[in-house]
Amino acid sequence: MSNEALDNAVQVLSAKIDQPSEPTDWFEMTQDRINNFADATLDQQWIHVDPERAKAGPFGAPIAHGQLTMSIMSFLPGGEGVGLPALDGMKMGINYGWNKVRFMSPVAVGNRIRTRGKIKSVEPKGPMLEVINELTVEIEDQDKPACVAESVLRIVF
Repeated sequence: MSNEALDNAVQVLSAKIDQPSEPTDWFEMTQDRINNFADATLDQQWIHVDPERAKAGPFGAPIAHGQLTMSIMSFLPGGEGVGLPALDGMKMGINYGWNKVRFMSPVAVGNRIRTRGKIKSVEPKGPMLEVINELTVEIEDQDKPACVAESVLRIVF
């Protein structure tokens, strides 16, 4: 990647720092999705996979795993890039990690969620860019978000 292309990408992303993105489309959390995640991760705790027992539990319904919410928050329909514009020469983004992850409200079966992004920082790292993007998962008709986390993304050109 040329220095000019890197400078242009930094300039484009830096102009978006602290500007909330448009939200993704609403996405319904289903029991099937939760069960599939439980099978994949071996986390079969009853608050997730036993609807009858969960109804009598602390949340009144089965809830999604926090890790499931975090895993899909960047990929919900209608949110390509969640706040990240298309960049000339971009080949791919690599999940480099997470900062400050908090699960503030459970996502119950049947809840609809969406994500908003907000770029917090942009820094060249050799031939890549490191972007810190604060992602907030909102639950329809609730004031408190399900999750707020800083995604650390490395963009490869």
